[in-house]
Order: sequence, then structure tokens, then C-alpha cells
Amino acid sequence: MLSGVINFNKSPEISSNRALSILKRILFQNNIITKIGHFGTLDPIAEGVLPIACGRATRLFDYTLDKKKIYRAFFFFGTETDTLDRTGKIISFSDKLVTEEEILNACPSLCGHVMQTPPCYSAKNVDGVRAYLLARKGEEFALPPKKVYIESIRLLRSLGSNEFEFEIVCGGGTYIRSIVRDLAAKLGTVGIMTSLIRTASGPFSIENAVTVEEFAEDPLSHVLPMDILLEDYPEIFLEEKQIRALLNGLGVSEKGLSHVDHSARYIRVKDKDGIAGIGVVNDGLLRMKTWLK
Repeated sequence: MLSGVINFNKSPEISSNRALSILKRILFQNNIITKIGHFGTLDPIAEGVLPIACGRATRLFDYTLDKKKIYRAFFFFGTETDTLDRTGKIISFSDKLVTEEEILNACPSLCGHVMQTPPCYSAKNVDGVRAYLLARKGEEFALPPKKVYIESIRLLRSLGSNEFEFEIVCGGGTYIRSIVRDLAAKLGTVGIMTSLIRTASGPFSIENAVTVEEFAEDPLSHVLPMDILLEDYPEIFLEEKQIRALLNGLGVSEKGLSHVDHSARYIRVKDKDGIAGIGVVNDGLLRMKTWLK
């Protein structure tokens, strides 16, 4: 089974799930059978980096949640929609003209570890139902706020009356549409996201992202080793008998692991064939947490 990661450049014309369907079809047409999944959705109108896992790399989703993401976001103040972006139904207006100075003063208060309420039009689950499905039906519900990390919100330039471009650096799970809502509230107005480009996600950048057309020409050349997702973790090379011990649920003594940083949350376990899995050290023993063979 093909395993690896695709640094896909999603266009704003397709959803994240539609992108998966397109890549699946291309792989099937090239007689490549594997399961695929994305590491978190991009908004439908957004474009840019959408990392997609193939095969055993789909087991790595939980290890990518804390990866840093960088966006170029375009906000317009003075109009609010039910979706918090340009695709929604207008629900309110404000005639306030926002200044760059006001924005610069307000942005720092939204940074750090903050509680953020997701948009109603989101993929969050409400009693087993996607929030956006309930929102489309006009049903009333409330999504609880969640803690997210926003490293910085930097004003890049003014694009005209009440429209601005920002660079936003944040952790996983952050909603950019929620940022425009919360920033607008700080400014005493309302706002929407008009466009969004994800320029980086973890180790992937938009400069190296592959388009549908490029992927279709030679799919295998664009599937990267899944080890790229784990570069922040220390690695250890084990012999075949040690791998067999881990496979049987046994631990490997830390005596042979002196060069490994035991304080690390996870350890990349490798053998002669490459990445074998992700391990953890507890009570002096290395055990496998996630197998990738």
C-alpha cells in the first residue's frame, strides 16, 4: 500500500473533501490503490496548502494538531454574514470606518492562548450532526468556545476603505473567520473574511505545493515520505529482534537508548527499511504507540 504525504495546493473552487475525491480518482486511474485523508479542512473559499495523507500516514493525524499554520487573510469591515465570509447571507451592517491605528492596537489582544468560539457554519459536531447542516436549516444552537493558540496577527496593508490584508500565524484548530468576527467586535464594528490563502502548514509551504494538474502528470513523484511529518521528534534505529519485541507488545530497555532524549513526548522508531512507528518511553521502556509498517 502506498504511504506518504501530498503537499496539495487547493484551489478556492473546490472543497477539501472534493480535493480528496479528485486525488483518489487520479490515483485509481494510475492503478494506485490506497486510502487518503486530509489533515484538517480548509474553508471552501480558501486556497493553498492542504496536506493529504496516503495509506499508513493517515494514522498520523493526531501528531499534526499542534503544527504551526500561516495564512494571508483578507478582511472587510462593515458587513456581517451568517457564514462570516463573502459567501453568506448579510445579517448586519456598520458604517464605522476602521483605521490602521485601531487595528494595530486591537490585534495583540487576540493573540496568545485564547478561548475562541467556532463559527456556526463549521464542521464541528453538535449531537452527532455537523454544525453547518444545522445552520443551513436555520436551527438555533451554541458552539462552546475552545482554547486555541494565535501566535501573531500582522497587518500587511490596506486595500481600500475598510478592507485589509493580514498575515496570521496560529496553531491547529484556529478559525480565521472567528478572528475577523472577534477583531471586528474589538473595533466596534462587524466584518467578514473575503479571501484566505494558507501559505504554510507544519513543514509544508505553498512554494512546493502541487496543483491538480501537476499531480495528475506523475502522482508518485509528488508523494513525500511520511517521516517529514515527524522531523521534530528524536529518532532511534532498532534491530529486527527489537522491532519484533515491540510488535509483540513488549518494551525495549532504555539501556540501549542512552542517546535518545527521554523527555521527548514521542520518538521516531526506525529500522533498516525506514520509519517503523512512533514510540514513547515510560518506566525505562520504549513501547510503540503507533505502528507505521
